Amino acid sequence: ISNSNKKRKLENQIKTINSNKLDIFLFVIRYLLEDLPNEILYNIFEYLDPYDIYKGFYNLNKRFQNLAINSNVLTKINISTISISNFEDYYRTILLPNRNRINFLDLSNPFAADIIFSPPDHILNFVHLETLIIDNVESISFYKFFDYFMKLPNLHSLIISFGEGILKIDYLFAQIFRLSKLKYCKIKYEIQYCEELFYSFTEYISSPIEYLIINAPFPFKAFHNLLCFLPKLQHLSIGFLHLFGDIHIEYQLSPIQLKCLRHVSIYFSMIHFDEIEKIIKEFFHHVEILHLTTYYTETYLDTQRWQKLIVYHMPYLRVFDINCQDFLDYDISCHDVVTEFNSSFWIKNKCFFVNQYEWNDQSFGGVIYSSGLYRRKKYKFHWKIDELLGLHHQQENLNSIEHIHMKTDIKSNCRRYFSNVNRLTIETTFKISDGDSFITNLNHIVSLKQLTKLVIRTFDFTFEHIIKLLLLTPNLYTLEFCESSMWTIDLNVIKQNIPFQYTLTENKIENLVVRGKCSLNQIQFIVYIFSKLKYLKIGIKETEIRSVIRYLLSKTHNKTQYLFYLCILLSQKNWLEEVDDLIKLDNLLSNYSIKYIRNNLHLWW
Repeated sequence: ISNSNKKRKLENQIKTINSNKLDIFLFVIRYLLEDLPNEILYNIFEYLDPYDIYKGFYNLNKRFQNLAINSNVLTKINISTISISNFEDYYRTILLPNRNRINFLDLSNPFAADIIFSPPDHILNFVHLETLIIDNVESISFYKFFDYFMKLPNLHSLIISFGEGILKIDYLFAQIFRLSKLKYCKIKYEIQYCEELFYSFTEYISSPIEYLIINAPFPFKAFHNLLCFLPKLQHLSIGFLHLFGDIHIEYQLSPIQLKCLRHVSIYFSMIHFDEIEKIIKEFFHHVEILHLTTYYTETYLDTQRWQKLIVYHMPYLRVFDINCQDFLDYDISCHDVVTEFNSSFWIKNKCFFVNQYEWNDQSFGGVIYSSGLYRRKKYKFHWKIDELLGLHHQQENLNSIEHIHMKTDIKSNCRRYFSNVNRLTIETTFKISDGDSFITNLNHIVSLKQLTKLVIRTFDFTFEHIIKLLLLTPNLYTLEFCESSMWTIDLNVIKQNIPFQYTLTENKIENLVVRGKCSLNQIQFIVYIFSKLKYLKIGIKETEIRSVIRYLLSKTHNKTQYLFYLCILLSQKNWLEEVDDLIKLDNLLSNYSIKYIRNNLHLWW
């Protein structure tokens, strides 16, 4: 076939394929890169998701099928963003035949683990599995799987979140510590409270874990004993260290030297400095990087006490990052307290601090945090920068920031610029004075076109302003906002709006979260705007649940053709049976899974 005929054939077929850019990219590769050597194609595979490699190449011809099978990329499996029918095909064709080769398994989809690990002894087929991610797993399933996890010879990384409250977290950690090869553990859970909790935290075996990240509440009374079972610990992060007054610990173990511990990050509240100081003296001698975030604890602003701790008990410390929030009553002397962090000791150790505050006639609230030159990935705007204190906010390293959390209005004279931000959270506790000005000023401090995720958690950010933000964020794939943003819109008027028309055709939103209870009309409007939705997490008015389900799953319109996952926020448990019966009675879906997890109803099809 001549080159001109090939070109004409390619042009004609491109017109008929889906507008999805990934599909176009894969389509072009099929026809134009077929003569490339395997080495180059393997390099291309490295930039694609394993499922997209399977989808784009596996059924093309025998050569590409062999390339896909033999590629190391297919040893990394991610089951999170595909429909149930595509999953079943992928599971049958790729995952099952290659279980003994897979070294990375991401089961972020809460339905996936029960399918892939059924029956549980199938886990033993994953002999080369090194990293396992499980999301929203039920406790009964986790403990059912666990004995088989212990027999995996190479499992060194575990990332897990639970879909229900945990009553005995000491038992949970006891099980995890039994994994003899585990080096990295990231865990998320909620505690199921009762009148009195008794935790032993005394009968563990020493764990080989080097990186421990607990994105959940952890009882401070058990913190000492926990550290005693982690002799190889290098990195520790705890999302919320809490007193839990009704918790009893059997006895306290003798402290050990954590000679490998270099990085510690802890968030806590209402724990006295004396208690934290004791932990530092016993365990943190070799720590080099220390991040502390605390609320309502003014005693942590005692700079002389910190200097002594650092000099005598943390001699290797090179990064000291303390974030004290809401720490002072209304008192002009607060300036004297904060300026002590500007002494020669801190300057010599390259610890520069910034103060942000909110000051009115009734109260003073603020944040003081270090702005060292290390690579921080998250940044919070709380209030005003306190330039009166002469603190060194100009020393901040902003190039490493990837996620900004806005908790205040933005002034036009803000001089900082965050060049590499790709996630933005707007969560103000007071009214934004002017939405247009806010967006203009925001565009001066971040590159909005780089954003891939935008979260808006403020009730006074109108939908018109959301539309304007979408115009400036062409690469946005994940969006979250409050249902209240749609209260004042006139659907007929906004549909005639030019920015709206542009947003309608150009937005790439695939994952959408809407907080609050939405009506059928609002959901129809949402689906009309975001026509590429794959994942929808939304609250629904109880009286309209049946109407909404029928609409979203209807085969009579083409508006939800890409949607395959629905999470209904703050659902009632009886909705599971009601929705399940409705789907069967109206024959809305032939292949689906449904589950109730932490007050939310999940539907996958």
